[in-house]
Amino acid sequence: MFAAFAFCLVVQLYYVLFVHLKLARTKVEDIPKTVGKPMSVIICARNEIANLKQYLPTVLNQNYPDFEVVVVNDRSWDGTEEFLEDLEKHHQNLKVVKVLDNDKFIAGKKFAVTMGIKAAKYDWLVFTDADCTPATENWLMDMQQPEDENIEILLAYSPYLKKRGLLNALIRFETFFTAVNYLSFALKGMPYMGVGRNMAYKKTLFFKNKGFAAHMHIPSGDDDLFVNAHANRNNVIVKLNKESHVWSEPNKTWGGYLRQKKRHFGAGKMYKSKHKFILSVQIIFQFLFYAFFVACMFFSREAQYLALGVLGLSITIRCFVYPKLLKRLNYSDLRWWFPILDILLFFFLTLNGFLAMFGKKKVNWK
Repeated sequence: MFAAFAFCLVVQLYYVLFVHLKLARTKVEDIPKTVGKPMSVIICARNEIANLKQYLPTVLNQNYPDFEVVVVNDRSWDGTEEFLEDLEKHHQNLKVVKVLDNDKFIAGKKFAVTMGIKAAKYDWLVFTDADCTPATENWLMDMQQPEDENIEILLAYSPYLKKRGLLNALIRFETFFTAVNYLSFALKGMPYMGVGRNMAYKKTLFFKNKGFAAHMHIPSGDDDLFVNAHANRNNVIVKLNKESHVWSEPNKTWGGYLRQKKRHFGAGKMYKSKHKFILSVQIIFQFLFYAFFVACMFFSREAQYLALGVLGLSITIRCFVYPKLLKRLNYSDLRWWFPILDILLFFFLTLNGFLAMFGKKKVNWK
């Protein structure tokens, strides 16, 4: 059992030292000084009038000379339509697309995103959400289309705003590890997902691959499933500069957070086989690591000391890597709680995985 426990540590440290350390060592590039091609920013909103009032101006007033903002009003009834119509009169770069209830179409975020993409004037599409705000006015300067025409997808980062309470700490910590994983693998030439709060890709790539047709029946996945299907080691670039981070409002209730994770769990089942394998190995051996540790506590005192030594070694090595990444990804305040949050998050996500497998299947995006 102890040998199996030690092997779990080896697998765990592979992801830490050979994958995540890549992100920690990657140099953060400066914001470009020159302006490139025009772009379209796409935001989908369903009953988001409060967030649109607060955050949409930070997008409309970006320090970039040639861009449009396409806001898709997805069947809202909270006054969003009137607010956007009025705002459109004062901002020439704002374009509003209205989605109406129609039995002929599949309602949901993917349909709204598709309508926004069709309405977009430019080939380079930048995506964010209604409850998001760019860290600075230079966000679009960093998100602009790269000079290399082979680059079709840009992956960036979106942290959650800090609030009080354990739920907020857990949400931010989970977001941190998700970002560390997908950004690290992308830097190693194996991109498997992106986050729609802050990413970009070409309109031509979208239509060349028939948009979301392959997974239109899945409620989520307008971001990660699209990237999973079409990203490769040659057509993806990663942006890490803090000026191009996009801050987002976190869930304020445990129920809302569980529903969000349930949607993501459903999308993950459609990842490519190689991506499901590397992610499954990571989760399974993390589970076994803690399971074997607990089991060792019921054996001899010698076994207990050895198990505590292995756990201590694991925490020590990770404490040399993750605090630097927490600082890079705007979560420095969590570094003191790293070991505790690591364990809490693991057990929470394990529980949520079981709930997602046996719960109701229908999940709406809003």
